[in-house]
Amino acid sequence: MPTTTIQNTSKVVSDTKKGPRILILTALRHVILLFWAFIVLYPLSILLFTSFKTDEEYVNTSVFSLPKSFLNFGNYAKAFLEGDFITAFKNSMILVVVGAAGTVLIGAMVAFCLDRFDFKFKKYIKTLYTISYVVPSVALQVSIYAVMKGLNLTGTVYAPILIYLSTDIVQLWIYLQFMEKISVSLDESAMIEGASYLKIFTSIIFPLLAPATATIVILKSVTIYNDMYTQYLYMSKLELKTATTALMAFQGDRINVQNLMSAAIILVMVPTILIFLSMQKYIFQGITAGSVKE
Repeated sequence: MPTTTIQNTSKVVSDTKKGPRILILTALRHVILLFWAFIVLYPLSILLFTSFKTDEEYVNTSVFSLPKSFLNFGNYAKAFLEGDFITAFKNSMILVVVGAAGTVLIGAMVAFCLDRFDFKFKKYIKTLYTISYVVPSVALQVSIYAVMKGLNLTGTVYAPILIYLSTDIVQLWIYLQFMEKISVSLDESAMIEGASYLKIFTSIIFPLLAPATATIVILKSVTIYNDMYTQYLYMSKLELKTATTALMAFQGDRINVQNLMSAAIILVMVPTILIFLSMQKYIFQGITAGSVKE
């Protein structure tokens, strides 16, 4: 029998043996993904069902049961008014816009300096950024609060903004990965033409960092919007309530307040869900594109 025929026969036998194993692994992956989706979506579905229930329905029916009508938007209207979500969304928008824009500017400039310049303490600065990511942020809140109190910023919108402006290691890593793909020859050509470092950064580097910037803006905006701890700690006044701290208006011992709380939580979730669904491709492209070397 020819050698080629023997090899082809062996390959067919090998593929036949691998077939059932591949099917089992594929089925197992799908089962795991479906189970994980169930764990994530089931509590959210209960929350959604509860938000459409009347007070009587919530008291007399199980939390797992469906509401009589999905057109009962009375809880949403009442939650919107009682939570004063107009003020809450306005304050959240201020934090998101200022915090995200400032983070992008500072993060891009820090990455530009660390990538394009060689100086004595460059490695130590990178190490400090890494250490700051390892240490839990909650462990630093006592010292951070003392600093903010010394600056007379507690009880104002400026304290959270100052905290959000800090550049963390994830944002810095994304910018550095993109920065490494930008040729240094562009900088050198611009310098020959008489451009300053500021001009090089604003006219050449920063526009080329647009995919990374889009990713960081989305990630930072969602993080700021969902941050209840910092906002409640420094913006506890009623006129400074945000979307997340507005939920405090629905806490209490009354059992029938839970349907209003559920409606309020859905209202808070809607902006982040819309942002993520419309921009998720930029998040994944921005994170993965910078990690692949050409």
